[in-house]
Amino acid sequence: MTASALLLMYLGFDMKSMKKALPFNYTHMIAIGLLIAIATGVSSMLFGYPFLTQFFEYYQLPILGETELTTALPFDLGVYLVVVAIALTIILTIAEDDA
Repeated sequence: MTASALLLMYLGFDMKSMKKALPFNYTHMIAIGLLIAIATGVSSMLFGYPFLTQFFEYYQLPILGETELTTALPFDLGVYLVVVAIALTIILTIAEDDA
């Protein structure tokens, strides 16, 4: 969904103004997402559990109250970054070749 929204922004505006508004290097986002996802899996191995074992705990947060925090959240964030960055890299590479 995020890649689709950003693609629509690229279609509505020209490439130059969008690159100025969103100065991200999407290949770096791929690397950051992979590092986050892999680090989440390796962190469980540091405690003697199998790769990608999920841990969770309940915490009392000031605004949210009692909230469950889990290791699946950073893993999903890493996968999210990888998917969005790869989709945008492919789409923008094709768009730049046609221009």
